[in-house]
Amino acid sequence: MSTVRTVLAMRTRPGCEERFEAEWLAAAEKIGALDGCLRQDLVRDADDPRSYLIISDWADRERLDAFGRSAQRDELLRVIRDLRESAQRHTYQVLHSMRGEPQEDR
Repeated sequence: MSTVRTVLAMRTRPGCEERFEAEWLAAAEKIGALDGCLRQDLVRDADDPRSYLIISDWADRERLDAFGRSAQRDELLRVIRDLRESAQRHTYQVLHSMRGEPQEDR
């Protein structure tokens, strides 16, 4: 088994950015406690504040797919779906990870 990473590109409806971020944080806390969820990140496009990436790492594809088919997923993400204008998801197998050198404060 190998780690998988999902990247979900989302664009919010106009004026929904703050609520989207708050709802994502609430859902992410619960999803993060699930078996197999290793990490989640929400990042916003520096040039388009309505465009986000939700990046999550899972221990394996089986546990990711089980969550993806669950009623719990539907419940947790229901509000987020109502706030978005579009969404596109891709799943990747993580082959290698490299850490950078820690940066000293300047």
